[in-house]
Amino acid sequence: MTLPGFSRPFCALALLVLAGPASLHVARAETAQPVQTAAAPTASPAPAQPATPPDQSAAPAVPASGAATSGNPSSPPPQKTVAARAIDTVKQVAKSASDIFSRVPCSAPKGGVPAMGSLPHVAGKLVAGLPVVIVAFGSSSTQGWGSTSPDFSYPSRLLAQLKRQYPTADITVLNRGKGGDDAPEMMKRLQAAVLDAKPDLVIWQLGTNAVLRGFDPAETEKQIEEGIAQIQAAGSDVVLVDPQYSPRVNERAESAGRMVNLLHRVARLRHVGIFPRFEVMRDWHEKQALPVETFVIADGLHMNDWGYACFAQLLGDDIIRSVGQIKLGVAVPSEVLKYKPM
Repeated sequence: MTLPGFSRPFCALALLVLAGPASLHVARAETAQPVQTAAAPTASPAPAQPATPPDQSAAPAVPASGAATSGNPSSPPPQKTVAARAIDTVKQVAKSASDIFSRVPCSAPKGGVPAMGSLPHVAGKLVAGLPVVIVAFGSSSTQGWGSTSPDFSYPSRLLAQLKRQYPTADITVLNRGKGGDDAPEMMKRLQAAVLDAKPDLVIWQLGTNAVLRGFDPAETEKQIEEGIAQIQAAGSDVVLVDPQYSPRVNERAESAGRMVNLLHRVARLRHVGIFPRFEVMRDWHEKQALPVETFVIADGLHMNDWGYACFAQLLGDDIIRSVGQIKLGVAVPSEVLKYKPM
């Protein structure tokens, strides 16, 4: 059975001509990664959430697919070719992706949500067969608060999506999420957490904590613009991610609307991409008729495993489309790109 959102995983094998090793690095957490129970749509109720994220180790490494299995030392099995290992990798990732959406399909909004523009630094590295470094910078919804394990944080799921599309590319996704942060705190750790990694792409998720704490919009906008300027000066593509659509955020609907508009305005002015998470999640609830509990945990704020996985899937699709614009020699302004049904 082919699941919506996963109709194209094996078409990606056409990209085997990309140079680079078959393995992709596992997303790594900068800080202790929270592990928290988040009930699936039809799963049994989750245990009570702790008041603060428990101190746990970073995301475990995912075993490399296609590795030779153990056997008789005197007769070791033949090593697989790069193509065979890539095929195994794609099969493994596709199965994992299918499992998370086995109950609720992941579908993109069907109408008119602006998407990001081109990503020249990422595209250039992929075309040249060079390693690509992506930094996921943000707060608790980047760190993965609400997921059942680090493997279900959005940076980990994004890595899986890119692995399926570019099975021979050397891609690293670094998780630089820290719960409770917003623009003021993130600017203090921008150099060490982001710029020192020399990323090709920075996915900057912010704005939710600013809404919940009533931060001054003008000061927040100034800090965001300063951060974007520093990231661009370091030679990185930038994609902003706006707040999540969830009950706690919606309690401050007016403030949330201002923050969403602020981020989209800054993205246009600074010529960077933006992923419209708020509108995507609202589409899940209002147009796709998914109960909020399908994608948000009991705290009314953070996403669950399905929410992170679908968010990462759609973000990954957007990145792949944006990279494709460069590879095809097409320059399309971000404001004219639209989501299309998957």
